[in-house]
Amino acid sequence: MAYSFSSRVRYSEIGENGFLTLPGILNYFQDCTTFQSEDIGLGMNSLKERKRIWVLSAWQVIVKRYPALGERIVTSTWPYGFRGFMGMRNFTMDTEDGERLACANTFWTFINGETGLPEKLKESDISGYQMEEKLDMDYAPRKIVLPESFSAEEAFSVQKHHLDTNHHVNNSRYIQMAMDYVPAEFCIGQMRAEYKQQARLHDVIHPEKAVEDGKITVLLNDGDGGTYAAVEFLQA
Repeated sequence: MAYSFSSRVRYSEIGENGFLTLPGILNYFQDCTTFQSEDIGLGMNSLKERKRIWVLSAWQVIVKRYPALGERIVTSTWPYGFRGFMGMRNFTMDTEDGERLACANTFWTFINGETGLPEKLKESDISGYQMEEKLDMDYAPRKIVLPESFSAEEAFSVQKHHLDTNHHVNNSRYIQMAMDYVPAEFCIGQMRAEYKQQARLHDVIHPEKAVEDGKITVLLNDGDGGTYAAVEFLQA
């Protein structure tokens, strides 16, 4: 059974155009899975006690329509698979009348907070989650095929407002960073992201951008040959 919660698009969540932003959609999806975990007793306090962390490894988000200020929406989520130290989960955002606004496929990694390494899932880690069928959507590969050449953008430092309770940059913050290199007239219809390592306070991020027909790819790099996140935007 899917876990759902209802809400209404707030002024604090919209962009200059009066519609919910892509990071706003991502926040609804993250909130939804967090609410589910809290409600079944596997939330933040439980994870903290066991020194375990769920880390988002990859997103694929398809936006069919961005809801406007004041629209009433229903956000839902469910896991469709667990394997080794990985969890796979779908998300949807609909209107109260059932119009599909957005959907997503995600991959999560279960981490041992003491070692920082992936931890094999036990039955007690997942027993409260009810599995559902995989959502019928147009799935893209998990790995993003990168363009051959990128142009470097100005580097910047991670600030306190980028961090979450795990003390590293929140998933949606990486997407906000990458969106700074997307022109206003480029309406995002799909976003894919791969998270490769965690950026923390005062780390310096070195962005790179590649522009192709209908596609913009942004790399958020560490300056030493590594990448924090690779983000791909497709035009609607």
